[in-house]
Amino acid sequence: MLGKMKFCCYSVCTIGLLFSSSFGFAAEKKCPHEIVVAAAADLNSALKDIGEEYEKKTGCRVKLAFGSSGALTQQIQNGAPFDVFFSADMDYPRQLIASRVADGASLYQYAVGKLVLWVPADSPLDVEHKGLNILLDPSVKKIAIANPERAPYGKAAVAALKHVELYDQVSSRLVMGENISQAAQFVESGNAQAGFVAMAHAASPAMQGKGKFWEIPAEAYPALAQGLVVTAPSKRKKEAEAFVDFVKGKDGGDVLTKYGFTLPALPVAQAPVPAK
Repeated sequence: MLGKMKFCCYSVCTIGLLFSSSFGFAAEKKCPHEIVVAAAADLNSALKDIGEEYEKKTGCRVKLAFGSSGALTQQIQNGAPFDVFFSADMDYPRQLIASRVADGASLYQYAVGKLVLWVPADSPLDVEHKGLNILLDPSVKKIAIANPERAPYGKAAVAALKHVELYDQVSSRLVMGENISQAAQFVESGNAQAGFVAMAHAASPAMQGKGKFWEIPAEAYPALAQGLVVTAPSKRKKEAEAFVDFVKGKDGGDVLTKYGFTLPALPVAQAPVPAK
C-alpha cells in the first residue's frame, strides 16, 4: 500500500504526465504486475495501440507516461518509477546507461522517426508542393518546433532549417513546445501557422483530415534513430523485457510502420540465414 501511495504522489508531482492505458482485461489472462513505460511524445498514438494489443494477447497492463525525451531522462535520473524508457533518440538512453540507471544490455534501436512540416487543412499555404519555402510567406508569423534542448525532433527541425539556409531568416518566429505534441498543439490551436511535427503525429487517427504536410528529406537532418532501455532500478524487469520483446516482434513492428516509423535493419548477426 505504501508503494502505491508513493507512486500516486509522484504522478501528481510530474504534472499529470502519467496515466493508465485503460484497456479491457484479456479473457482468463492476468499478470501479477503492470509495468510503467516512459515514452517520447511522438509515440503517443503508436504505443497506446501497441499497449492495447499487448494486453489483449497477454492480459498484462502497461501504464504510459509521455513527454520530451530530455525531460523524461531527467525524471528517471531523479528516481521516477519507470520500468522502460522509449526515447526519440539513442543519446538519452546512453546517458542513462552511463549514469547507471539503465541496463546497458537492454539498449535497442526500435525505429527511425520522420520529421514533417505540418499546416492546418484550411491553410492557404501549399505545403505539399512548396515544402519549407512556405515559411518565407508573410502570413507565417509563428513556426512551432519542439524545444531542441530537450526534444530530438526539435534538434532535427533546427538542423533541417540550417541545411536549407533558412534558419537565420525564420529563427525569430520560432515558438517552442516542451515536446513534439505541444508543438503540434500550437499549430492546431492557431497560435502558429506551421509547425515541425513527427510523421507519427500527422499519421495518427486523431489528426486525419485536420492538416496537410510535407515530409522533410532525410538528408536534411541527422537520422532520428530511436532507442529504448530497461531501467536499472526496475523491480519488474521480467515483465519489462517481455513487453520490449513484443515491441520488437511483428505486432509491434506493424503498428510502428503504420504510424510512419521505419524499422531498423537487422544486424548481420541477427539476420536470418538463407535456406540452401
